[in-house]
Amino acid sequence: MDETYGPLDSYEVEEHTHPGPRMYITIATILTILTAIEVALYYLEDTLGRTALVASLLALMVVKFGIVVGWYMHLKFDHPYFRYIFVGGLTIAVSVVVALALLFEVFGH
Repeated sequence: MDETYGPLDSYEVEEHTHPGPRMYITIATILTILTAIEVALYYLEDTLGRTALVASLLALMVVKFGIVVGWYMHLKFDHPYFRYIFVGGLTIAVSVVVALALLFEVFGH
């Protein structure tokens, strides 16, 4: 009896070396810097304006999501199918956040 498990069956597992501790420290440092930028942007809201603040924070959120998912969850090394799942979820999340921001007039008039 031939059992099939779907589209991932034909995917051949490629061996790769996982990043070492130095790479994880580098990624953590980048995430820390991006978080510091987010905090600084919050305090610059009066200078930037609310629309620029929200747009900047959304952009940084997407970048940080990509870094965390790509490196810490090892998605960078997995089957491309999993990227579609995470990008789809991210797209839905960003769409909901933008819709709520528009609903509550975060961007102003």
